[in-house]
Amino acid sequence: MAIDPTAAANNSAAATGRTRMADSYETFMSLLTAQIKNQDPLSPMDSTQFTQQLVQMTGVEQQLLTNDLLEKLVTNTGSGIQTSVSLLGRDVRAVNSDAKLTAGKAEWSYKLDREATEVTIEVLNEFGKTVQIIKPTDNKAGDHTFTWNGKDRTDQQLPNGGTYTLKVTAKDSAGAAVPVTNFVQGIVTGVEQVNGQTLITVNGVKVGWEKVTSIAEAPKPPTTTPESEPAA
Repeated sequence: MAIDPTAAANNSAAATGRTRMADSYETFMSLLTAQIKNQDPLSPMDSTQFTQQLVQMTGVEQQLLTNDLLEKLVTNTGSGIQTSVSLLGRDVRAVNSDAKLTAGKAEWSYKLDREATEVTIEVLNEFGKTVQIIKPTDNKAGDHTFTWNGKDRTDQQLPNGGTYTLKVTAKDSAGAAVPVTNFVQGIVTGVEQVNGQTLITVNGVKVGWEKVTSIAEAPKPPTTTPESEPAA
């Protein structure tokens, strides 16, 4: 892992500043205590000066703490953006239940933690209403892919562009719930920061970059062989 020399220098300077601040604060308090103990009771010290010094010392300490916090925020944000940008054009799989209906279909994958005897797949629209229910027959443990044809329960084709949510409910032979994880998979086409969170766009849906579970090279388009010209 490469080390940023500028960041390293800044960290070193900040650490030195904190050390000097701590030493100065201890020295200041020791001198102040000594002055108070040895002051003339008939001519007490003017408290205005050392009160101002104490306020200044406290202000510097608060500034150092603020700088530490800002440094952490910048580091976290920068690492998220840098990592996410490297995902552009890659084929990723991320934990997510949403998918866009595009060209008359939407696709998800889901993982059953163990074999189930009954699985119910529901497709919900943006208002949380169930528009389709499917009962798959392949309910073994592991990964499964579900492709929806965009038709609702009345066999009407829904318009493209809508975002739909996959809900999978699974039970075993004893009627106990089987844990299910939903995924979306596709090419990363965008990266952005929203309210301090780094989001990537996969199949038209925004997903937190930390939800990515696998990364692969984008599949290459098939090569076409030019047709040979007929003999004269």
